[in-house]
Amino acid sequence: MLRGKHRPSFSPHQLCGDHVIILNAAKLSILPAKAHRKMYYHHTGYLGHLQTTSLEKMMEKKPEDVLQKAVKGMLPSNRLKPLMLKRLHIFKDDQHPYAPQKPLPLDLSTLL
Repeated sequence: MLRGKHRPSFSPHQLCGDHVIILNAAKLSILPAKAHRKMYYHHTGYLGHLQTTSLEKMMEKKPEDVLQKAVKGMLPSNRLKPLMLKRLHIFKDDQHPYAPQKPLPLDLSTLL
């Protein structure tokens, strides 16, 4: 949906996707073994300063970042990637400021 592959006018070099709103990111179900095993890495730039955070701690602090990093890894690495990520809006509960725009729910079973 972010890339616009569902449209007949899709072109990989143009930004033709929709805005996507993801609600209830905190209710994401993850197996307990994977929550301990999966690690996120961040390097500060200094020698020996590799920061590691488990998926379990990321879900406690900022569950939105887990989905943000997952979607970021799925998108192609080109100039449109940051623009597509700006169209992704993730919220940890069902409250969001986009209600006046009347967003439509997406049924994923129709896409498969």
